[in-house]
Formats: sequence, structure tokens, C-alpha cells
Amino acid sequence: MKHPFFVGATIAGSVALFTIPGSLAQRSIPVRIDRWLSIQQVSGNVTYQRRSLNRPAKVGDRLEAVGDGLTTGARGSASLLVDTGVGTINVLEKTKLSVQALDVAPDYGRITRLQVSQGQVRLKLRRFTNRGSRLEIQTPAGLSGVRGTEFGVLVQPDGKTGLATVTGAVVSEAQGRNVSVLAGFQNFTIPGEPPSIPVPLRNDTRLRYELQQEIDRGVRKIRLIGQVDPVNSVTVDGKPQATDRNGRFDALFLAPSFLRIQVVVTTPLGKTESYDLALR
Repeated sequence: MKHPFFVGATIAGSVALFTIPGSLAQRSIPVRIDRWLSIQQVSGNVTYQRRSLNRPAKVGDRLEAVGDGLTTGARGSASLLVDTGVGTINVLEKTKLSVQALDVAPDYGRITRLQVSQGQVRLKLRRFTNRGSRLEIQTPAGLSGVRGTEFGVLVQPDGKTGLATVTGAVVSEAQGRNVSVLAGFQNFTIPGEPPSIPVPLRNDTRLRYELQQEIDRGVRKIRLIGQVDPVNSVTVDGKPQATDRNGRFDALFLAPSFLRIQVVVTTPLGKTESYDLALR
């Protein structure tokens, strides 16, 4: 059975103690705490979703209920601030992000759970000041936890998730197995499988490829066979491609007298490189 994947943050902190009058000491006092994420920056095509509302996002919009979300288009991006000021979440292009939970822990820690079904986010979080606080990002592939860190998450069309840790540490979990991804390391998780073994962070956008000519029922076609770092995403002429555990992919094209193909490679940290391939 495939399990959801999330990246969570749980940071040790301090506890404040107060004297409670005797008549109140025997019962808890419910406290309502409003939770939200606010949009700090918007660039390009970004759609804000809240209940049945869909409109262009603007600075100041808040995600504050389950189901609230953002969708970014090509060259669109947005920056979110967590209500506690613990850090920022940069939502990059062609990404779908929504709120799964904005809760308060029994010790008044803040629990923020977001879902990224496709695309890319980059987070920069300081250490939380409350032991019960955590921030989680769920994707289709597995589960991870962080403790005050800077890291990037990239979700491919088939749910395969690449992770790169810049500072701190991230624990990837899927299929009952935990893998610690320390600062300066990266790994990936394929839906239905445990996380891969972390390797040193490369942030490498190199593309290895070959073009093969094929004849199908008298029609000349060109097959592009390529390979990138397994944590990276690939688009070919604007269409996202799924890569296997070795970073391999292939795409087939009709072959006119002159063929030009654009391949874009992106790392979980947002580094991008474009390749123009031509065949006469």
C-alpha cells in the first residue's frame, strides 16, 4: 500500500509555567488560537483557492482553513510566511500546495501540515521555540521530519519526490523505514518504496542524452533518451517527464526535416538549466 509523504519540523523548545487559582487548577481552559499562512510575495500566474473561490493571488491573502491553497503556473511563484514567523515557504512554478491542518498542540505548539501534490517548494525555518511545534509537508511518496532547517522538495508527475538539505537535518520515512538526510545531502523517495540512501548534495543540472532515429510504419521518429541526477525534475518542450531511480527518461517525437527540442533540468533547490537540442 502506498503511504503519503510529508516533510515535518519538530523542534525542542522551552515551557512557560504559570500559577493557576485552585478552583481552576483541576480543569483545562480552552484557548482559541487563529492559525494561518500569509502570502508575502507573488510573481507571475498564481491562483488562490479558498472553498469554492478561485482568483488571482495577491499579497496579504491568507491560507487559514483546510483546503485553502495555491497553484502556480509557468514562471509563477509565491512566498508564504508562517503565522509564528518561524520561516518562509517559497512555492515555485507549476506547483499545487494546499492546507491539510493548522492545529495547536496540547502544549500550545503550532502544527502546520501542507500538501504538495506536484511541483516544488523551498523552506527556510528557524528552530521552533516550543517542543510541540512542527511543520509538515506531505507529497505522494513518503514521510520526512525536520528540525529547524533549510531544504527543498521537488515532486515529479508520478509522485517521486527529491529532497535536498542545506542546513539542519531531515528524516525521510516511507514504508516503515526512516532515513536521516543531513545538511549537505540529498535523497529521493518513490511511491510505494522506502527512501533512498542519502548521497552528498550535488545540485547538479547536467544532462546526458542521445537521439535515436526510428521508423514506425514508414514514419520517421526521434527518440530522446536522457539521464539526470535522480532527485531532479525534467521537462521536455514544457511537458514534465517522469524519471526512474537512476534519473533516466525518454520521449518520442515525429521527425520533420529539422527538429529542435528544449529540455529543462531543475534541482530540488531550484537551480535550473535549459538545453536546446537540434537534429537535422
